[in-house]
Amino acid sequence: MTSNYSINQQRWQRFKHNRRGYYSLWLFSIFFVISLFADFIVNDRPIFIKYQNSYYSPIFHFYPETEFGGKFNTQTNYLDPVVQNKIKTNGWMLWPPFRYSYNTLIYDTPNTFPTPPSVSHWLGTTDAGFDVLANILYGFRISMFFAIFLTLFTLVIGVIIGAIQGYYGGTVDLIGQRFIEIWCGLPGLFVIILLASILPLDFWWLLGITVLFGWMGLAGIVRTEFLRTRNFDYIRAARAMGVNDYKIMFHHILPNAMAATLTFLPFILCGSITTLTSLDFLGFGLPIDSPSLGRLLLQGKNNLQAPWLGISSFLIIATLLSLLIFIGEAVRDAFDPNKGAY
Repeated sequence: MTSNYSINQQRWQRFKHNRRGYYSLWLFSIFFVISLFADFIVNDRPIFIKYQNSYYSPIFHFYPETEFGGKFNTQTNYLDPVVQNKIKTNGWMLWPPFRYSYNTLIYDTPNTFPTPPSVSHWLGTTDAGFDVLANILYGFRISMFFAIFLTLFTLVIGVIIGAIQGYYGGTVDLIGQRFIEIWCGLPGLFVIILLASILPLDFWWLLGITVLFGWMGLAGIVRTEFLRTRNFDYIRAARAMGVNDYKIMFHHILPNAMAATLTFLPFILCGSITTLTSLDFLGFGLPIDSPSLGRLLLQGKNNLQAPWLGISSFLIIATLLSLLIFIGEAVRDAFDPNKGAY
């Protein structure tokens, strides 16, 4: 335990020594936490309502207009002056700093859409009348969730398949490599585009299809580490003692292979975000009513007379990918014993 703790401490010190990666981790964490609380920052629904001695949280629950003295049994439009007046007469509302969401149509603009940045809309509006800042916050969050889920699923699949290939070798490895070569030959992007034209893809469908084509690179790394480690003396000794294959693979070999695997994860995150952004830009990604960084890039391309659209979306995507690349470089240095201790 002490030895593992000391090794991890040395890795953490090597990570911190890479200042660019260390500060990138902090900056990325701040952005990610802010995006997690996007509903409390930009939203067209109040955070909290007190009405006639009852308390409501519209961010988390659906409330019909009749709940606040209205006539319709539909979702309450909290921006409606009549609804606001009824609530204020019988209670109060706690609003987010910005009273609009990614799909809130903006009416109070002096110019036609897209409108330039202003006090009310810091990054302007799109040509459909939606706020750019809200779309960036919500789009950042959904891109990160997509990338994290994709990385986790590809990690599990890649580790299992790579471990089986590398540990058993021989015929198992040969058949596995031939299958991977054939699978790699399939044009993943075109398959996704084909399915998108047939099926109405949502977040989970798109994630599942992308996972099918995303695990091969990680499986190759794990396979190489298992091929290198399986003939070590302590592995042979474990086999001679009758330890079952599962325990040898995932309790003795995998911890050694995880060092190379973990250094690869930030780059998988980058690839996942790029994939989603590209699909959304081409119109084959998330549903049209979802917030999307790729769709903001498309807005900038289609509205060159409104440079704030292209500039804002490009800067957020470039910053996000740069931070992840810097973090990945720092993680790689942290797991490199040749870097020494600091």
